[in-house]
Amino acid sequence: MPDIRHMRAAPTRAQALAPGESIDAHRHDEHQIVYAGSGVLAVTTDAGTWFAPGTRAIWVPAGCVHAHRAYGHLDLHLLGLPARTNPLGLHVPTVLAVSPLLRELIIGYTRGPLGDTPERRRLRAVLLDQLRASPQQPFRLPAPADPRLAAVCDLLRRDPADPRTLASLGAATGAGERTLSRLFRRELGMSFPQWRTQLRLYHALRMLADGVPVTGVAHRCGWSSASAFIDVFHRAFGYTPGTHNHRT
Repeated sequence: MPDIRHMRAAPTRAQALAPGESIDAHRHDEHQIVYAGSGVLAVTTDAGTWFAPGTRAIWVPAGCVHAHRAYGHLDLHLLGLPARTNPLGLHVPTVLAVSPLLRELIIGYTRGPLGDTPERRRLRAVLLDQLRASPQQPFRLPAPADPRLAAVCDLLRRDPADPRTLASLGAATGAGERTLSRLFRRELGMSFPQWRTQLRLYHALRMLADGVPVTGVAHRCGWSSASAFIDVFHRAFGYTPGTHNHRT
């Protein structure tokens, strides 16, 4: 088993990560808010991967073993909160919407001088109020445990554009369609089409962060056309993929 770093306090700071750079698996005794001011952030645990562009943040609860990975040039903001401070009552990693005000509060708090000053206490109080009002977002790619399900998911991870049906993928991996369909819902909490859409959106964010044109992203992620990709992306994130790098 890899050595997992244990940090008693979750750091509060801003730092830059280069494309592809990562922070190895670790845990801390405090909760943490992880926000990407630019680029795309992925937080991975044994249960799956949570992903967020610059309009989202990821809540990581105290004690959760997790790793970070950057796509594009990542302007990373880390904000630690004591374990007793849980404004949303969340005990699993969760993606949160970030309003323009909350964005500025996070950036200001993580870049400002550290210390327990009256000004920082007031800033933190407003930040927590804004967190309580942040809607949760379903941007998670859960990881399968059953080997039959894992074999199908691995095929699609290697090629998100693979157009095969669940029946065809099951035939290629030695599992029945009905069995796989039940496993998707029981283990991953979503249907096969929902999981594949999440996978494609995750890959799309990564490619956009690396500067791949929208048409190329649509083709490489399996959408039938750029317009179909734009529609799904806009419904998921609230803006078009063509404006992605201008928003993060």
